[in-house]
Amino acid sequence: MRVGLLPASIALALTPVVAAAQDADAGAEATTLDRIEVTGSRIRQVDLETAAPVLSISRQDIEQQGFNSVADILQNISAVGSPAISRTSPLSSGEAVGGQYIDLRNLGANRTLILVNGKRLGITNDGLQDVASIPTAMVERIEVLKDGASTIYGSDAIAGVINIITRKNFEGAEANAYISQYDQGDGERQQYSFVVGQTGDRGSVTLGVEYTKEDPVWARDRWFSRNRFPTGEKSDPRPGGLSSISQYGTLYDAAGNAWTLIRDGQDRDASDFSNYRPYDAALDSTNPSLASTVYSGIERKSVFANASFDISENVRFESDVLFTDRDSFAQNAGYPLRSNAFDGITMSADSVYNPLPGQEVTYWRRGWEVPREVRNSLTTYRFTGSLIGAFEIGDKFWDWDAGYLYNQNKGTQISTGNFSLSAVGAAVGPSFINAQGVAQCGTAANPIPLGFGPGACTPWNPLVPDGVTGQGGLADQAVQDFLYLPGQALSETTTKSYFANLSGSLFSLPAGDVGLAVGVEHREESGYFSPDALAQTGTSTDLAAGPTGGGYKLDEVFAELLVPVLADMPFAQELNLSLASRYSDYDTFGDTINSKFGFTWKPIDSVLVRGTWSEGFRAPTVADLYGGISQSFEYYTDPCDTSFGSVGGSAACLADVPAGYRQPASDPDGLADGPGTQTPTPFLSGSNPNLSPETSESKTLGVVWSPGFAEGLNMSLDWWNIRIDNTIVADDPTTMLDDCYVRGITSRCQGPDTFTRDPITGEITSLSFGGRNAGFQETEGYDFDLNYKMDTSYGRFGLAWMTTYVSKNELKVDNLEGAPSQQNGFGGNFRVRSNASINWQMGDWSATWGMRYYSGVKESCYFDDRCSLPNYSAPETQGNITPLNELGSNTFHDLQVSWSAPWNATVAVGANNVFDHYAAPNYDQPNSGYSYYGGFDIGRMLYLKYQQRF
Repeated sequence: MRVGLLPASIALALTPVVAAAQDADAGAEATTLDRIEVTGSRIRQVDLETAAPVLSISRQDIEQQGFNSVADILQNISAVGSPAISRTSPLSSGEAVGGQYIDLRNLGANRTLILVNGKRLGITNDGLQDVASIPTAMVERIEVLKDGASTIYGSDAIAGVINIITRKNFEGAEANAYISQYDQGDGERQQYSFVVGQTGDRGSVTLGVEYTKEDPVWARDRWFSRNRFPTGEKSDPRPGGLSSISQYGTLYDAAGNAWTLIRDGQDRDASDFSNYRPYDAALDSTNPSLASTVYSGIERKSVFANASFDISENVRFESDVLFTDRDSFAQNAGYPLRSNAFDGITMSADSVYNPLPGQEVTYWRRGWEVPREVRNSLTTYRFTGSLIGAFEIGDKFWDWDAGYLYNQNKGTQISTGNFSLSAVGAAVGPSFINAQGVAQCGTAANPIPLGFGPGACTPWNPLVPDGVTGQGGLADQAVQDFLYLPGQALSETTTKSYFANLSGSLFSLPAGDVGLAVGVEHREESGYFSPDALAQTGTSTDLAAGPTGGGYKLDEVFAELLVPVLADMPFAQELNLSLASRYSDYDTFGDTINSKFGFTWKPIDSVLVRGTWSEGFRAPTVADLYGGISQSFEYYTDPCDTSFGSVGGSAACLADVPAGYRQPASDPDGLADGPGTQTPTPFLSGSNPNLSPETSESKTLGVVWSPGFAEGLNMSLDWWNIRIDNTIVADDPTTMLDDCYVRGITSRCQGPDTFTRDPITGEITSLSFGGRNAGFQETEGYDFDLNYKMDTSYGRFGLAWMTTYVSKNELKVDNLEGAPSQQNGFGGNFRVRSNASINWQMGDWSATWGMRYYSGVKESCYFDDRCSLPNYSAPETQGNITPLNELGSNTFHDLQVSWSAPWNATVAVGANNVFDHYAAPNYDQPNSGYSYYGGFDIGRMLYLKYQQRF
């Protein structure tokens, strides 16, 4: 439903309230008042125009497109930024993997608040809200408030609010089926749902079930993911695209020379050094992408219900129940094991497989035969129950509600493909040939039983290539059984909320009623994440991580006031002011007060001017405060590197590294190809119990125009600015090293709480970092929305055009002097995102053509022939030249055609990315594990939809 001046930007949350208007003398019946609550305000009112911009996505809008999940639908809003944890990032770890998260304004998904029917969706320990847990079949509409709203909804609503409103008062039954597939023949998606409901005189019940399955897509089947540095669909990879840790096995002799077994089709003895040749990077490297997913798979099963019952004429009970079980799958190539990276797992001089008897052997071997798989299962239980009513004081109506929310997420993460370090150490330790002619751990005098149970051992020869059996290689099942143990991580988060709200009219002014809303809330958040036991002890190649556990409680009180100042006057058909404030008291950091001011001014009937100023905050999460120490292979730039480091060769660097120092990497030559290279050594990160909340200030100013000379045309233009101070940021290795060597902050230099270097090579051997409050982030831009509908003799045409232009996106992650870094136009931070759709309907036929535009971005200049901006100088570099490469814009086109069948059904066929468009490779890998932006389409998706109504 679109009303008044704001069809493109004001969402309606119609919640009719039955009020007691019975006149005993006249015998009048109860009256239903169309008092409306708009997302972003608690005051219910008949007038729909508010100070804040709100976008509405209706059920019809959802059905007219080919995106079938709530996450994909929201991701196509122009104001939404890059996905925080992309499905194209198979190396992501932790409890949030497998979920889908929405990031308004590119400020981080944990700064966008997700509501379901006006109440919070459950969070992870990191404060992320998984919209993948919400079945599409239950959605009636989605309202997106593109403004800060901490005064109305509390913490996390810094960038905006997304309110997902479910179907209710449904009458009849509806069955839906959706089937799609990329035209490469993979990535099949299936979705089946059934909704049934009944409405009576005193209540209604709506029940729905949904099943969704989205198959994974493999990296080997897309040109941009097949190789690390692709140049085009039929091009060869650039240098550095392969890994030197291969499935063939590499040994290093005492002089440091690399050797590998000759592979000429013969069954060569891997324990005989005469069968080895020098390592050749061109022949003996491997491509991990050939065994990895580029797009993870998801399977969801959901049941939801909504019920309401009129207890009396003035009181109604409403309840929502949701159960969702979500499973996801991602795979990476087997673990790249380097014996010199772990103590005690070099091949023993006494191993029966040692080709260099009498000396310990350092080896490299990727566990190709057993890929690393991660299967995440998350079960969501959600219940809300509310009493809702209305009463009348004089001629003023008041609405109230009070209720309880319970949301629990329970997760299990099963991982395979990581070596047990103790098992590897035993398997490459001393061994001998027993009387049966079989290799056995131990010695003839002190044998260790064969097998993989307690006290048993199976010898392993890591130098046997992939696919060779019978020589103790990894292809032997007995070896796999001994070396690998599945990992299991568990997580749970619980949200409990008790709330009560009151909204009504205080008194009347000449311009209208003064509206008031007040409310209280008590909320409890708790959770834990328990990594696999081996990961916690650091005795496997899985990234070591400690357990997270804790919680917090808070009490909040808010008040909101709407004051009509002028009405029906020249140049002031309407002038309203709104004020709101919220007091929040946390048992972790203390209390905070946040306020908001807004106005709407209608100088003439066809023009509305609106604006807001608001404060916001984001409280530290359970993981921020109580997270365990974890390992990660970080991407970083060492400023002391003499090839691309900013101060390589300086006195500060030469005090810690040798002359000509190069940053190490797990590449064939062992050296980093360029800045932002992944460390070969895991670093440590953790939490900080002394964190304080982030604070924000948001401003909007906009105009809405509905010209009388063009019926059905509505336009809006809104300016917005958001600044976040005291940001909770994860410290990072690059910043730490720059602080030490570039900025000269000695407290950030070498030490047990920062980082250490090898005294000979200069290589960083350990580094620890955690969360902190530092710096700020500020973004600014404009939203333009246009809607136009026109009836002709050739049918009804509709145009919807939505554009977001970002004029500023600055980030500073420290409190030091100096310019902030410019995020705008880099990586996944697009200056312009624009979506347009043209709809046609005539009789039983309709068609929709959609266009999704992304402006170009800049990236680091990794290769000379991709430096289109060789003289680029960013403001924060103080005139220093930083060569960059600029990538062009991209537009994806979508098409759907539907037919309304006479048997009360609708059939639709269509294609997303109908022209099979691909963007250029992006070596910065924004929001992706590959050289391609993680939010772009990965092929042409063809689909068929069928809806049957009963």
